[in-house]
Amino acid sequence: MGASSLIVLMIAAVAFSGIAILISKFVLKATTNKQKGEPYECGIPTKGPSWVQFNVGYYLFALIFLIFDVELIFLFPWAVVVKQVGWLALVEIVVFFFILFMGFLYAHKKGALKWM
Repeated sequence: MGASSLIVLMIAAVAFSGIAILISKFVLKATTNKQKGEPYECGIPTKGPSWVQFNVGYYLFALIFLIFDVELIFLFPWAVVVKQVGWLALVEIVVFFFILFMGFLYAHKKGALKWM
């Protein structure tokens, strides 16, 4: 399990994706029409300018969601080894949650969690 495995994996990925593309080119007939080139947004044609500036609160809300979502990724490995590590794991997760909670309080104080 070294560099040769990685090279074989990369070659297999390129081969499988290339074969899938070639099969789709041979099996499907190519059709071109005006509707196929248009952008798709719920099937409703846009009226007026489509470049609208969104409220920055939506982006802040999404970023805060991602921060707390990534927290779960770090929580799973901790849950797997908590019995083997013991008290040290408990102290580390308490510090981790404290840092996240402080970030949550900061976001709440700044008003980033208010929807409108």
